[in-house]
Amino acid sequence: MVKRKGNKFAVKVMSTRRDGLEKVKQSLKRKTFDPVAMADVETKVREIINAVREKGDEAVVEIERQVGWKECSIDRLKVSREEMDRAYASVPTQILEALCFAKDRLERFHQNQIPKPWFVQENGSIFGEVFRPIERVGIYVPGGLASYPSTVLHVAVPAKVAGVKELFVVTPPDKEGNINPFILAAAQIVGVKAVFRIGGAHAIAALAFGTQTIPKVDKIAGPGGVYPVVAKRLLYGIVGIDLLPGPSEVAVIADETAPPDWVAMELLAQAEHGPDSVAVLFTPSKRLLQETSQRISNHLSKSPRRRYLEPALRDNGLLVLTKDLDEAIILANEGAYEHVALMVAEPMKFLGKLKFAGAIFMGTRTTVAFGDYLAGPSHVLPTAGTARFSSGLSVLDFMVRSSIVSISDEQAKLLAEAASILAQVEGLPAHASALRLRLKR
Repeated sequence: MVKRKGNKFAVKVMSTRRDGLEKVKQSLKRKTFDPVAMADVETKVREIINAVREKGDEAVVEIERQVGWKECSIDRLKVSREEMDRAYASVPTQILEALCFAKDRLERFHQNQIPKPWFVQENGSIFGEVFRPIERVGIYVPGGLASYPSTVLHVAVPAKVAGVKELFVVTPPDKEGNINPFILAAAQIVGVKAVFRIGGAHAIAALAFGTQTIPKVDKIAGPGGVYPVVAKRLLYGIVGIDLLPGPSEVAVIADETAPPDWVAMELLAQAEHGPDSVAVLFTPSKRLLQETSQRISNHLSKSPRRRYLEPALRDNGLLVLTKDLDEAIILANEGAYEHVALMVAEPMKFLGKLKFAGAIFMGTRTTVAFGDYLAGPSHVLPTAGTARFSSGLSVLDFMVRSSIVSISDEQAKLLAEAASILAQVEGLPAHASALRLRLKR
């Protein structure tokens, strides 16, 4: 949705008054992981999953050699302790301090999510729930277009706060089999047990089934490209899956008080994640829209990530002039975006009207980039409209809940009568018999 003006680009602009609200909604629809478009990818991923399940390490090495690391070997899949230590020692102190600072903030935030067991008594009976951590978690850390040590923190910290004992990281290496030292340093800081230098669908399959080298885990968490995400979807049920996060998204809702430079950079910051990122602006201010468009164009001409920004803004960028802020909220709710930035004078006034969003950032000073690194919540969030029915990664994603039921003698007689009737209705005589036995004592 980017138009070229001479040597510059201008993000496509629409108006709900001129174009109509429904037409704008149609233009905002995403095609992320469209089932028809993904048919070929799904076929390939199924082949990868089957190969890893049948051949283990052998298949993992063979596939990894095909996708980038030509010299991959079984003995080098696991990053050695010596390499981990060298990587940590090579990271500048300032960066280590920033990673530790972010870790501490994430811990404080997620400690508020720890659920408490509860019990109630009713005529001698006890009912309640208890929560326990998952034992083993695999963390997928994406590579390719950038390096993401922050993802290690944003998955590992809530898992650790939940009480997960063993964490394992998989991440794509470069063509020589090397992993970014910042990722390895982050893994050391949060206490990851082991790091494996593989990515893609075969990494997800290896964690799901286990191989001779890579342990089988109980749940896999973390964002990734189309192949790992499709693999997560296909393996759900064999292994626990957190979310199916797709390309990064931001919807900015802004009024005339928002600085155009800040609005433009908010859109560009998420668009630079990759060519399929989504960046949209909803504003009733024509001046703000026009000035934001100009700032984006100016930045694009000198950005080192222009090759990612231009296709993202061309295909998934849109500046929408709305009638008012309430209409902007309607469009944001319709899209159920990963990030919503409320860059307005009175954000609390509109918070209650926002129904669906992975994370909401209040006020012009609260850039989404704070959330990407160290604000507190995990940056693993629902995308592609799935915020309508799912939430961002939390401590609860790394825990299981068990219901507790203890029926007293007094209540057993009362409940057995009604329950046995229901068992008969459903045609389950053994159920009914088990219940009636409780009437005799």
